Amino acid sequence: MPSKSALPRACALVGPYGSGKTTLLEALLFASGSIPRKGSVTEGTSVGDTSPEARQRKMSVEVNVAAGTYLGDKWTFLDCPGSIEFQQDSFNSLMVADAAVVVVEPEPSRAVMVAPMLKFLDHRKIPHLVFINKVETGELRLKEILDALQTVSERPLVLRQLPLRSGDSITGYVDLISERAYKYKPGQASELDKLPPSAQDEKQAARQEMLEDLADFDDKLLEALLSDVVPSSKEVYDYLTKTLASDLVVPVLIGSAANDHGIRRLLKSLRHDVPDATATAARLGLPSGTGPLARVFKTVHAAHTGKLSFARVWRGDFAEGGQVKGVRPSGLFAGGGTNLVKIAKAGPGDVVAFARLDPVATGELLGAPESAQGDWPAPLPPLFSLAVHAEKKQDEVKLTGALTRLVEEDPSLSFAHNADTNELVLWGQGEIHLLVSLEKLKSRFNLVVTGRRPQVPYKETIRKSVSQHGRHKRQSGGHGQFGDIHIDIQPMPRGSGFQFADKIVGGVVPKQYIPAVGEGVEDYLKTGPLGFPVVDIKVTLTDGSYHTVDSSDQAFKTAARIAMSEGMPKCEPVLLEPILAVEIAVPNDYTSKAQRIISSRRGQILGYGAKDGWTGWDVVSAHLPQAEMGDLIIELRSLTMGVGTFSWKFDHLQESVGRGADKVVEERKAALAAH
Repeated sequence: MPSKSALPRACALVGPYGSGKTTLLEALLFASGSIPRKGSVTEGTSVGDTSPEARQRKMSVEVNVAAGTYLGDKWTFLDCPGSIEFQQDSFNSLMVADAAVVVVEPEPSRAVMVAPMLKFLDHRKIPHLVFINKVETGELRLKEILDALQTVSERPLVLRQLPLRSGDSITGYVDLISERAYKYKPGQASELDKLPPSAQDEKQAARQEMLEDLADFDDKLLEALLSDVVPSSKEVYDYLTKTLASDLVVPVLIGSAANDHGIRRLLKSLRHDVPDATATAARLGLPSGTGPLARVFKTVHAAHTGKLSFARVWRGDFAEGGQVKGVRPSGLFAGGGTNLVKIAKAGPGDVVAFARLDPVATGELLGAPESAQGDWPAPLPPLFSLAVHAEKKQDEVKLTGALTRLVEEDPSLSFAHNADTNELVLWGQGEIHLLVSLEKLKSRFNLVVTGRRPQVPYKETIRKSVSQHGRHKRQSGGHGQFGDIHIDIQPMPRGSGFQFADKIVGGVVPKQYIPAVGEGVEDYLKTGPLGFPVVDIKVTLTDGSYHTVDSSDQAFKTAARIAMSEGMPKCEPVLLEPILAVEIAVPNDYTSKAQRIISSRRGQILGYGAKDGWTGWDVVSAHLPQAEMGDLIIELRSLTMGVGTFSWKFDHLQESVGRGADKVVEERKAALAAH
């Protein structure tokens, strides 16, 4: 088959954790002659997963960029993380890929794990095919796995190959377009074989089904089938290429990355069927023009080279020494991981890394005006958090800078200082996501950082109104201190915050001292009788007295604190617990489990219904105490094959009483006493 394009092309490898994407990358590079031998993920010798964090966990924690050439065509393979916690990197990489290979295991029950990725691909109309990996691990129930995958794919799956069996083993395949049989040879190209007579009928039925699937999108093919005209292999290849490029169908191939089975057939399919950078740029609706244009899809802060901005070039040439967005990069590189190679020029289709392009962020178009930046995936919402601090106090300022760089690398990370709890809180997609981030802080920035579950920002309020007198009087030679006030303390409706007023008449408290009374009250409200900030309260200054010499702002501020500290315990203080509005999204097979999770966490189910635009998914709406949210995503994923997720926002404060509230107050008082 002739090459689809002379331009370099980019293909993303995506799929669930454990499906074998990085092993497939090794097999593709080996089959194309790009590496002399295959490395191993478990032994830490693979081309991908070169970071210390990936090596330690034996899993991809960021996209791996690798280049290869097959039959004269240049390819960049983007091996994306399988863990859903690192999905942002996958989504960003897919935005510059010409196509994706979705790697799955031959287990029907695990098909649901690929649902979020297939949804993203279909929503973005990214051409993709499915590679059923690990067919050597057991009996391949092909129909079952195809049926299961079809339930999570909006596009029809079109089987390209039929497995050939010898006993319980898969020994080769039949290509349903060329109608040729091939025998697997470990580490080598498959060998042309004779199709067993026993497989003829199955082959014929599978090929007819493939043609009928394609005919749904081509009137000419449909007319031929209705007329019992058998299309030529070339015509079928062309039909498949056209429908794949338009994301109308999803071809399905089989093989084993570990044993090099079906790898060259996969490469040939990519070579013939995948569109090039020109077609991809048109699909993405990138701005027209004649100058150089590239999109940054990944930012890395490397130890020796500094900031690297990985980008796909869409048109024109970028030369070393040239300016990009008003900045002159310190270098232009090809490759990825530890195999970066300095180059003089990059052209359309290339994937390159610009060194020290500091003002540029992930997602930016280089060579386009700010008004034409186009569509880019939004950062994934936060689902899990840790309160973090540097072990060495002098590293706290350095920590903020290092976290800023990590967020630049991975926009699904975020951090903020919580004023209520005085904690620096790091947010991400899950526990492993944040633990890897802490490991990066140590390996890249020499920062030892610890993380723990953040405090819940409880508040407190009152149920009862009280009138209180507060006097501060001190005489110690010279000017003394005198402040005397009467205040009314009363509860307010939930959400009112704090209000201060005065009803002073006749100047019993001079006007210049009234603001000091308000300041004293506010100062006290930072820590109420239960130990938490006080909200939804009104304090009114009603009376008082002063001394012409000894009164001062500070004296009246102190008198206010005295009045509040004596009056507030009489007002029946009560703990307020933050309640969040939560929407949990799951496949409808897991809806009842999601509801049980909510009930077990003191939640209130508000209702559930179909998730908009997601066939077979539900959204369960609920109110959940923030104290119960800490490990929600961990439990939810463990009960839903990793695909369940949720969104949340603060809804209201709710009174909390009973043993649980008493325990919270006791722990708070102990913590305050320790400080």
